[in-house]
Amino acid sequence: MKEIYRFTCIVCPLGCSIEVEVEDGKVLEVRGHTCPRGEEWAVQEVISPKRVVMTVIPVENGALPTVSVKTAEPIPKEKIPELMRFLAEIKIKAPVNIGDVVAEWDGVKIVATRGA
Repeated sequence: MKEIYRFTCIVCPLGCSIEVEVEDGKVLEVRGHTCPRGEEWAVQEVISPKRVVMTVIPVENGALPTVSVKTAEPIPKEKIPELMRFLAEIKIKAPVNIGDVVAEWDGVKIVATRGA
C-alpha cells in the first residue's frame, strides 16, 4: 500500500512543501524539494527520524540550580524517552562551562550549552 507523507522542509528558509511517497517501507518518490538537502532530510524523516535533544540538569554548588544541555548529535526519535530517563538521574557539580561534556549515553555526548 502506498503512503504519502507531507512535510514543510526545515533545512533552509525556503520552507518547501515536500511529499514523500512510500510503499512497503521503501521511498518511491520525493516531490516538492528545491535542493538536495531537503530531499535527504525528508527521506530521513520518513525512514529514520532523529532529533537533537535539549533539556536541563541539576547542578550542585553552581551559580544557578540547573544547566542547559543538548546531545552532541541527533539521536533516533524512538530513543528519546530512554535518554530522558537517563538524564533525569544525573546531577553534576559546578563549575560547568559551555561545551563541557557532562555525560555520555549510548555513545552520544551530552554537552553543556550554558555555564553554571
